[in-house]
Amino acid sequence: MAGHSKWKNIQNRKGAQDAKRGKIFQKMSREIYVAAKSGGGDPDTNPALRLAIDKSKSENVPNDVIQRAIDKATGAGADENYEEVIYEGYGPGGTAVLVYCLTENRNRTGPNIRVAFNKNGGSLGETGSVNYLFERKGRLFIERTDATDEDAVMMAALEAGAEDIISTEEGFEIVTTPADFLSVKEALEAEEHELISSEVDMIPSVYAELTAEQEEQFEKMIDALEDDDDVQNVYHNAGE
Repeated sequence: MAGHSKWKNIQNRKGAQDAKRGKIFQKMSREIYVAAKSGGGDPDTNPALRLAIDKSKSENVPNDVIQRAIDKATGAGADENYEEVIYEGYGPGGTAVLVYCLTENRNRTGPNIRVAFNKNGGSLGETGSVNYLFERKGRLFIERTDATDEDAVMMAALEAGAEDIISTEEGFEIVTTPADFLSVKEALEAEEHELISSEVDMIPSVYAELTAEQEEQFEKMIDALEDDDDVQNVYHNAGE
């Protein structure tokens, strides 16, 4: 979401994830498994695995859970065959929605995603129907405190290759290309700037405004999608 609502979403999402900790562990383990199986178990030579591990740690996934997922992917028993499937659709108020899944059974996942849309005022679209409205970018958020040195934050981010820095009352949103995401993240952490959220997102080029009634229905749809075990990420262009 745009503006200050993104900060609100970060706080709300953290609270919601605390209540779904087991499901979060499962989804992060699956993401690590896929990254390790495709690129090897060494995060120093596998950027996708490194990103998945960093994301897992930000969700407080224990190290032993992370290591088990890597061992499972790189061991003799690595026989699970997950594939990424992207569903595109529309939510209440004409919102554009992208649903990224990791699944070993499309025949289960597809109908479940369709039901989540249809039961909550949405509908699935064709491939390419909304994807063009999004661009893949790295996003990092630093909360503003009394001790925050704005010049230092901006200098560290820009020198590391950040594309844009958005300063608000809540803090700083730092935007990068996917390729520069890890280097910017590491540069900020090296300067001891605490990141409250950091991930590679699909950022919408336009936003849809919802009425209060549409927003309530939309949130139910997003909850239903995110509750599905096969869903890894849900992106949308709902505004404030």
